[in-house]
Amino acid sequence: MRLTPLVSAAFVLSISGSSFAQEWVEFASREDRFTCNFPSQPKIAATTYRSEYGAALPARVYSATQGQSRYSVTVIDYNQAQRILTEKARGCPAGAETCKGGAGATGEGYWKVDIRGAIVHASWQFMQRDAKLTHYNYNFVDLVEGHQLQLTDNAEKSRTFASIHMHENRLYIMEGTVPAGYPEPGLFQQSLGWLDENGIGLRYQSVYTNGYPAPPRVNRAGQGQGQGRIDAPGANAGQGGQGR
Repeated sequence: MRLTPLVSAAFVLSISGSSFAQEWVEFASREDRFTCNFPSQPKIAATTYRSEYGAALPARVYSATQGQSRYSVTVIDYNQAQRILTEKARGCPAGAETCKGGAGATGEGYWKVDIRGAIVHASWQFMQRDAKLTHYNYNFVDLVEGHQLQLTDNAEKSRTFASIHMHENRLYIMEGTVPAGYPEPGLFQQSLGWLDENGIGLRYQSVYTNGYPAPPRVNRAGQGQGQGRIDAPGANAGQGGQGR
């Protein structure tokens, strides 16, 4: 994908503490409503993401490197899927079921299926790489459900740890890759969090499934951006934990 540099309203907060390398920062994007640890301030680039049913969706890639290790969070706006696929369906041959869909279950142009299957489609894309899939599980972060994958590159033997979540019709693809023999990218992998419309750290009281009514939120009024995360046991994806 061709990437175009962007100027973002996101900001960076320094993290202190003996458990963090001095240069790591907690990055927060109010625009895309997430927080994440990076080894340095990430570069931000605009791109497009092709969905399963052919919608060219706007996306942003947040990326940073540390030595040979690579870290990125890609955020795709699936809120545009209905408009794009409905318009696309108008040019289909008469009676083409794959473009028309059904009014109740699929939506014209299959936009409803495109949104509902976004996590599965993104997971499948990882499985198509020239790499061995070593772990694949269901997980959640602050009760927002998703998938986690671990892969070992067949050529260079680097390891990739990926998390995929869908929140408010935004797809988040988190990917950390480390060289062979390196430890898991835990500082990055376990740091993903959500922001609400006011930039306050967000956690639900029960599991959030995109496309269904959102459960009540944990009250975090008065907290700063990205603060107040409540961690649950088993967050280490290397052990197949059930997230936070």
